[in-house]
Amino acid sequence: MTSSFFLLLSLFLLSSSCTSYALSNVEASLIARRQLLHLHENEDLPDNYVDNYQTNLTFSNPRLKRAYIALEAWKKAIYSDPSNATGDWVGPKVCSYKGVYCQKALDDIKVDVVAGIDLNHADIAGYIPSEFGLLTDLALLHINSNRFCGILPKSFSKLKLLYELDISNNRFVGTFPEPVLSIPDLKFLDIRFNEFEGTLPSELFNKTLDAIFLNNNRFTSTIPQNLGSSPASVVVLANNDLTGCVPSSVGDMTKTLNEFVLINNNLSGCLPADIGKLKQVSVFDISGNNFVGVLPETFNELQSVEQFSIAHNKLTGVIPQKVCSLPKLVNFTFSNNFFDTEEQGCVPSKKDKDFVFDDEKNCIPDRPKQKDLDDCNEVLSNPVDCSKAQCGGGNSPSPSVPKSSNPPQPQKQTPPAQPTTPPTPKPQPSTPKPQPPTPPEDDPHEESPRTRQRSPPPPPVQSPPPPPVQSPPPPVHSPPPPVQSPPPPVHSPPPPVQSPPPPVHSPPPPVLSPPPPVHSPPPPVQSPPPPVHSPPPPVQSPPPPVHSPPPPVYSPPPPVYSPPPPVHSPPPPTQDILLPPNFGSSYASPPPPTISGY
Repeated sequence: MTSSFFLLLSLFLLSSSCTSYALSNVEASLIARRQLLHLHENEDLPDNYVDNYQTNLTFSNPRLKRAYIALEAWKKAIYSDPSNATGDWVGPKVCSYKGVYCQKALDDIKVDVVAGIDLNHADIAGYIPSEFGLLTDLALLHINSNRFCGILPKSFSKLKLLYELDISNNRFVGTFPEPVLSIPDLKFLDIRFNEFEGTLPSELFNKTLDAIFLNNNRFTSTIPQNLGSSPASVVVLANNDLTGCVPSSVGDMTKTLNEFVLINNNLSGCLPADIGKLKQVSVFDISGNNFVGVLPETFNELQSVEQFSIAHNKLTGVIPQKVCSLPKLVNFTFSNNFFDTEEQGCVPSKKDKDFVFDDEKNCIPDRPKQKDLDDCNEVLSNPVDCSKAQCGGGNSPSPSVPKSSNPPQPQKQTPPAQPTTPPTPKPQPSTPKPQPPTPPEDDPHEESPRTRQRSPPPPPVQSPPPPPVQSPPPPVHSPPPPVQSPPPPVHSPPPPVQSPPPPVHSPPPPVLSPPPPVHSPPPPVQSPPPPVHSPPPPVQSPPPPVHSPPPPVYSPPPPVYSPPPPVHSPPPPTQDILLPPNFGSSYASPPPPTISGY
């Protein structure tokens, strides 16, 4: 009774996050209450729920009956459907429903099952009913850029085959959706631009996820110490209120991590020297925090980094020439810190048109647009010893960092998205996964800040898929949040609404043969969210690829900044990113995943 009361109170207080130009606070509260009552009655569906379900309709197999029950309940839970995206959800032929994609069952190629759902950009208002857990054959779920409210029901944990989950740019609330942690083979997780809050569960980083987009929510915890246990190629935690230090275990992601975006949080302490172990990272953006100390000497080992931003922190000391001359570096932004020395080769030059060095608002003598002398002295006279400080820098050079007044808050900007190299492929389970049919190519879902092209998927076959083959997944475009994403993607069906092409860098589906290419951008918002980098999660040896809903087009937050995909209703509230205007890769919102891995 008590738990129900607090859930009702939470949903009521946060109902304002469900609002939009087409949904009032009263209506949002009504939706939240309806879900609460529904969950109270059917939190755990009884085993005989489907058998006792009364209907005169006839279905070709029991699994399609289960799908019908789930979709019928979901349609009843929809409060507003302005584009009539679910208008044809009537009758037993669920495979013909708009946005619903069927495929042969994994365990029986003679049986059709619902393998994918794509309702991106439909501007639908409603909630997810507990009957949704009956869709046990679902491999892909894309519902970004809508107005879904409330929480994810516990029955969500029954979607054991789910491979790609994109619920970004909605109005979901509550703590981190724990039912997601029970899904064994999930590879692409995009929950950016919602109202999730509280702590980040350590279990999240023990899963075999390839893309993690949590940007633009309200998480307030520290980053779990087991961060380095994750095999993800893209991690975007931008635009939350995370505190504490960057765990030194991040260095354990040396073989997999391609993009790491922590923009606009409240992180502090010295930077761990273990960051230098990230040999594959191409986008590294920790701007807009409170990091102190000098740059660890190990940073000159970031041989693959292209976009490197440490702007708007409290770092001091020297900008080393070895960092400025990293082989692939094209954008190095270290403005709004307290550096007092630039070694030879680090001074910006007008001749370097293809190379961006931003050293403004530091304490470097004879350089334009630096901080006032008094502000510099106040910090430089109180150096921080990273060898003794909390979250010490390990192998970092002699301490010399400030710990005084907060630096001026940077102007938040959303830099243009730029293409990036595809993430390193990761081995995937050999079990074939069905995929939905190929949807139309014109998908307005342009949320991915970077363009990631994947190798074309092999033609779908109805016979058992050939033995798995390892092949790196192609990159996808992903703007702010979000970030770039990994696994073998499959095109997900285009959303039923017109909307321009984030957080941020995006996703993939497994196939027995090389994964299909996909472009998936993040959901844009009326106010550009902070950029984030998000690469699609690479997958090896997936089942016969089938095009699922087409991935988003190039258009936000990890270091690429771009706003979430626009929606009919105002996009979820987000913080603007603090990167310099010309900082080219930000993933405030990553691209939506494409169905695959089924």
